[in-house]
Amino acid sequence: MMTIANPIYDTVFKYLMEDERIARTILSALLKENIVNVEVRPHEYTNGQKEILSIFRIDFGATVLKPNGEKQLILIELQKTWLPTETLRFRQYLGVHYQNPKNIVADSPDRHALPMVAVYLLGHTVGEIEEPVVYVRHQAFNYEDEPVTRGIPNKFIDSLNHDSIIVQIPRLHGKINNRLDKVLSIFDQKRVCQDNQHYLNLDDEAFDTADSDMQPIIHRLMMAASNIEMRQNMNVEDEYYSIIKEQEGKLYGLEKNLAEKIGLLAEKDGLLAEKDGQLAEKDGQLAEKDGQLAEKDGQLAEKDGQLAEKDGQLRMLVKMLLQSGQTIDAIAENLHIDIEKVKAFIQSE
Repeated sequence: MMTIANPIYDTVFKYLMEDERIARTILSALLKENIVNVEVRPHEYTNGQKEILSIFRIDFGATVLKPNGEKQLILIELQKTWLPTETLRFRQYLGVHYQNPKNIVADSPDRHALPMVAVYLLGHTVGEIEEPVVYVRHQAFNYEDEPVTRGIPNKFIDSLNHDSIIVQIPRLHGKINNRLDKVLSIFDQKRVCQDNQHYLNLDDEAFDTADSDMQPIIHRLMMAASNIEMRQNMNVEDEYYSIIKEQEGKLYGLEKNLAEKIGLLAEKDGLLAEKDGQLAEKDGQLAEKDGQLAEKDGQLAEKDGQLAEKDGQLRMLVKMLLQSGQTIDAIAENLHIDIEKVKAFIQSE
């Protein structure tokens, strides 16, 4: 048995994908393409919603060598998450890529965009889909729903659509039948050590020592497993995601309760609006309305208290991340809150 660091952890996954050769191996297997060069592209987008996001993402520029010898530059947006996440969050990141002028080929006469592939590594399942890896490809049809093949691929169409690859990590079955199975086996959580989820156990007989692509992956993950700083970062992630899970559960419950209360208040306001003509004659109905307004004020006060509780949790999270060695800028970016708010949290301690 070989013991490797669990790449489902962000710190391990980032360390793994920072190696250009390993990134090429993993992305080539996922895309089923011959990727000859890959580089990490900087994040140039912000999230206007100041909330904790449980998504880790890396953007790549990859050069694909086609069977005819042609080289094509494509964008790969890779997003990884442990927890079930609203699809709106994924769409927001994709939208920024479509808006970014740097993703347009400047010297092209028609100003077409670089083709993009979105890869999602999910730590949860998607409904009842049983396949561990799902490929979603766009296709063109005419009015009779017949595939359009002449002139396809087309740079205009490819600029406005993208393919997706969805990996359901819990659906990885532990069997190695092809190249992708072998690459993804390093994410198979069925191999997690029983006494410590930071590590996976791999059967060394399942990995050919002559496999020049898999050996660097295994070696790098073994190095990560023995790295003290990496282990500390995984401990921080355990606490971080524990807080996120609790926070998202509370926020979901809060939003649901508020929606129900707002619906009830809207229904009551509608009834009160119908009786506005009678309110001048019926003092009793006015008293009832005053009571309902008082109830609404109480609910708003309750919401303020819940928001104050959220700030308290954010303050605790900032302190924890600061103790783990992260800079104020990194904390603000990871938590998607203003730097000044991070400083305020720190000063309040």
